[in-house]
Amino acid sequence: MIQTTDEIRNDVIVKLGIATSSAFYTDKILNEWIQQGVRWATSYRKWPFTEGRIETTYTSANEEWNFEGVKADAIRLLQIGGKRFEKVTFEDYQIFKEEESSGTAKLFTDFGRTVFINTNTDASGTLTAWAQFAPSTLDMTANPSSQTVFSNGDEEGNTAIVEEVLYYANLREKKPDVANFHHEKATQILDNVFKNYLDEQFNYKTFKTRGGMFKRVNIIDGNLDDGRFKRNQF
Repeated sequence: MIQTTDEIRNDVIVKLGIATSSAFYTDKILNEWIQQGVRWATSYRKWPFTEGRIETTYTSANEEWNFEGVKADAIRLLQIGGKRFEKVTFEDYQIFKEEESSGTAKLFTDFGRTVFINTNTDASGTLTAWAQFAPSTLDMTANPSSQTVFSNGDEEGNTAIVEEVLYYANLREKKPDVANFHHEKATQILDNVFKNYLDEQFNYKTFKTRGGMFKRVNIIDGNLDDGRFKRNQF
């Protein structure tokens, strides 16, 4: 399995059938393509392994927050002092602020990379957020054996990066059909990697008090009404 950017480069060189000293494919060109391929592959899906946790001290003096390295609209869960805040759309948050300017509901939203948290709650302490991070830039000159986000358990993703770099190379050689073949192969590999996570997440259950699939809706009145439904009634 391909683990590092150096191994990605070597695999590309072998598959292109070129010499390492080729003026047409310098180290600078290959490194730029690998960097571009890494960014493409990392952004192709919302990969679970690019999620992380942020912690900072919360103050109600700030409604707007910015977290370095976090993608736009990428916060999955936010807690302050162990109390969970509900994420709503930016428009609904603004309506709430207009209609209930002193409302104490534990709400937050985001617009771009700015997070807005209702400051009228009684929450205090540590602000903890679980979010998706943007890929960091790899310094392949200082560290030619850099690892990608796929290197620890999802190495097939690095194979996809090889295919994407071959796509760039064949575009440079004006071979669009061959280039598209490699790009399609890269996307197929990443789709298969992501499918493994979808198959696993399919087994997740919703906590019974949260609602969702565990609540029955009275389609006549629009209210929750378990009494209308009986087991084995059909």
